Amino acid sequence: MSTLKTGKVKTTTIANELDTESTDVTNVINGSAKAWVNFDGTGTVAIRRGFNVSSITDNGTGNYTVNFATAMADANYQVSMSSVSYFSTNASTFAYIRAGSSATTANQKTTTQLNVMYGSYVSTYYDCAEMNVAILR
Repeated sequence: MSTLKTGKVKTTTIANELDTESTDVTNVINGSAKAWVNFDGTGTVAIRRGFNVSSITDNGTGNYTVNFATAMADANYQVSMSSVSYFSTNASTFAYIRAGSSATTANQKTTTQLNVMYGSYVSTYYDCAEMNVAILR
């Protein structure tokens, strides 16, 4: 494997070599998603697209574990999530990170996995047709 060493990444055009869109490499490394996934949480859980996610574990209705292919440096990463429900009965539901203890998932947020759930304010959970999770660090 080759290594490319550089201090800046820049966009140029052949017509004019303007250096108007450049950034330090550390911005690319530190500002990029370390993992992301779009998955179907209904029936047999399936990853549609993803990066640095090895699998999704179905822990029960509306309860999923995102397993990372390469571990994070620590568990102090930022998580962004969204969900799409195609069922009108689930109109008040939302995606969230599981906090506290759970009988089915012992570790909610670690360097190797993240537990996410889809449910309502009254702790009713639903399988979700489209879950989106992004990990930034």
